[in-house]
Amino acid sequence: MSWTTERVDLLKKLWAEGLSASQIAAELGGVTRNAVIGKVHRLGLSGRAKSTNTAAKPRRPRAAPATPARPTASQPRSVGATALKIEEAPAEAIETKPAPVHELVIPVEERASILQLNERTCKWPIGDPSTDDFYFCGRQSDSGAPYCAHHCRIAYQPANERRHKRAAARA
Repeated sequence: MSWTTERVDLLKKLWAEGLSASQIAAELGGVTRNAVIGKVHRLGLSGRAKSTNTAAKPRRPRAAPATPARPTASQPRSVGATALKIEEAPAEAIETKPAPVHELVIPVEERASILQLNERTCKWPIGDPSTDDFYFCGRQSDSGAPYCAHHCRIAYQPANERRHKRAAARA
């Protein structure tokens, strides 16, 4: 399908009338909605008229929620898809024990610059890249992992732990 001058003129006319790209594609035939959108952008068309075939629907006011927005400690919370109604205990009842992450002190001889990194070195950045004392961990990394065992524990946390931490932070 090629864009002839007649088809381009019809496209411009239909676009000005406020038809959607899907409606224009159906009217032209042999062209997709995305092709119409692409041609409209290449032609620089903008500011369509409001569609005449869609009547403006008056907005209905929203109903007030039946329950308070923030549940109290005594009320169970609904988490995730509300159709499933997975109830979770109040936030203070959840005991999360974050793994202690202590700062790893890396000896100067193990520190690596970007030029010294390879597939067997830890690529964990340490410090501010705009300063002279910036370096990478440089310790031996596990096979198939970009980081050493210490930095893998920081970077890769189980999804369940992250959810509990987020829930505790929101409460």
